[in-house]
Amino acid sequence: MEYRIEKDSLGEVKVEADKLWGAQTQRSIENFKIGPRMPYAIIEALLLLKKCCAIANHKCGKLDKSKSDSIVYACDTLLLGGYHDQFPLVVFQTGSGTQTNMNVNEVIAHIAGEVHPNDDVNMSQSTNDIFPSAIHVAAVRGVVERLLPAISRLEKTLTKLEKENGDVVKIGRTHLQDATPLSFADEISGWRMSVSEGRAMIEAALPFAKKLAVGGTAVGTGINAPKDFALIVADELNKILPYGFDADCNKFHALSQKDAAVFLHGAIKALSCNLMKIANDIRLLSSGPRCGIGEITIPENEPGSSIMPGKVNPTQCEAMTMVASEIMGNDTTISLAASQGNFELNVFMPVIGFKLLESIDLLAQAIDSFDAHCVTGLKANKEKMTYYLKQSLMLSTALSPYIGYEKCAKIVKLAAENNITLKEAALSLGYIDEEKFDEIINEAIESVRRK
Repeated sequence: MEYRIEKDSLGEVKVEADKLWGAQTQRSIENFKIGPRMPYAIIEALLLLKKCCAIANHKCGKLDKSKSDSIVYACDTLLLGGYHDQFPLVVFQTGSGTQTNMNVNEVIAHIAGEVHPNDDVNMSQSTNDIFPSAIHVAAVRGVVERLLPAISRLEKTLTKLEKENGDVVKIGRTHLQDATPLSFADEISGWRMSVSEGRAMIEAALPFAKKLAVGGTAVGTGINAPKDFALIVADELNKILPYGFDADCNKFHALSQKDAAVFLHGAIKALSCNLMKIANDIRLLSSGPRCGIGEITIPENEPGSSIMPGKVNPTQCEAMTMVASEIMGNDTTISLAASQGNFELNVFMPVIGFKLLESIDLLAQAIDSFDAHCVTGLKANKEKMTYYLKQSLMLSTALSPYIGYEKCAKIVKLAAENNITLKEAALSLGYIDEEKFDEIINEAIESVRRK
């Protein structure tokens, strides 16, 4: 193995000759062998920001055009891909993300040539402002480019199912017990609105994530950064990613608090909670095929058992609920980490970024899989729904305005104790005649059927 010698403020370090990084990256490799790599989405965000910072520094008169162009060229080269192995550092490192920032600075400097990783690539920046900015950029990209489109696709599928099932009436359930009827379309509309509301909450959180800490440098005062530097960086970034990024107006808040990440992830968690409920509804309603509820059928994607031939399980529902559980756990991590900032800096940023991006990617993937392999193929078992509807004792609710609550309760009790129908019980007690009973019950059923 051939090595070269790199230097930093602590002295000399041996680096493998074919690596593009420098001494600070190498020290981090040797000192932190903990957990997964830093998400590449954060590396990409840093590369985009470094490119914009180089342009801004030149426009502000701090960086000559030759160096600015070299940094821009290096960033563009790296953004084309093929250099993932040059960013090997892990999530669990310094809490500011300094080592990853320097890893990016060193690799850019190596490709650019004749530029210094600190003096030129990191000009007008501190890890304390550029790393949280990168988290925000990566998170916004993930939400806008992957998560929101996946949510919209699921909404369209549920809207289609809703329209297809307007005439199907079934029994409702509350407390896991029989309740009054509703159309299957009504039930699906609840699922659809759960997804739509979740999307709206995520969109409402995005403006806060679009605020960037860049320009605050070390503690928020902007030391070593020229006037208007942050605004120019945001403007240059919006030319590449037209998502409406802006420089945070209070850098002291931007460096020390991570409430934007908490808020955005909280909205993601809220949608995850809704999706867990929907997935659980679907797997309960499709339970069976002979000894469960069996009101709906879902696609048979793969054998469900290694020992029971012919068994098919609601695997997409199970995957969705596991992802939702993971996201709820990530929310706890992010909330705790965001609460631990001291004075002018939060030093839990790598784990906040890691968990936020993990949740975004996981949820986008899970929604697309759930949509394509489960919800799209969901079918109503109309015969089973009709059977349960006719067996339900809670249709007695429709009789209550005519004969009163107490008499209805007696009808239900008699029917349940003697295993007879609601109609048989009502007629045997003499509280209502057959013609009126049929009229009331049929009207109640028709009233929930969508026309």
